[in-house]
Amino acid sequence: MLLRDANLIILDKPAGLPVHAGPKAQDNLEALLPGLSFGLRHVPALAHRLDQDTSGCLVLARHPKALSRLGRLFSAGRVEKTYWAVVEGGPAEDEGVIDLALRKVTGPTGWRIVPDPAGQTARSLWRVLGRGDGLAWLEIRPETGRTHQIRVHLAAQGWPILGDPFYGKPGPVPLQLLSRRIAVPYWADRPPVTAEAPPPPPMAAVLRRRGWAR
Repeated sequence: MLLRDANLIILDKPAGLPVHAGPKAQDNLEALLPGLSFGLRHVPALAHRLDQDTSGCLVLARHPKALSRLGRLFSAGRVEKTYWAVVEGGPAEDEGVIDLALRKVTGPTGWRIVPDPAGQTARSLWRVLGRGDGLAWLEIRPETGRTHQIRVHLAAQGWPILGDPFYGKPGPVPLQLLSRRIAVPYWADRPPVTAEAPPPPPMAAVLRRRGWAR
């Protein structure tokens, strides 16, 4: 747990743990939420989502009023989300914007997200934090919250995230994508509620070789 107050909890979700139950996974975060009530009569609820293979900051609402408020903030794009990713190759520039609409398609083997001008608007800001050995360490700030947005946006530029089996290629390390920091402007007259998640050990080892120091 990264933070807890009267209204919300921010967890450091481990990679590999799905937030919902599914046909291929019995363990999931929702099944664990009753243990995070901490004396309140309400079970915390998910205020947003993270992919199963993404680690880092995840916000829970501690009561229905908080869930409603957080839902409005996320829908309006007022929650500031910062991700770190290690990508194969990487951009020639040091920063930029990806403005690429996305659409969900379903086929015989399941669903995936694809770029499509007729899809939902999706926009991601990025900058390079480090480079080395054919990889780049990027900071990404998504301005929209589409499913798999960062993964598809980076892969579409030719920079798939290291360890991404769906939009890149599987490798010896897990998906190198971290929800690094989140800032929630819960109260209009107070500073945002913020939390920052450390890179998990497999990602930390890769980042250290690109200049990161804890």
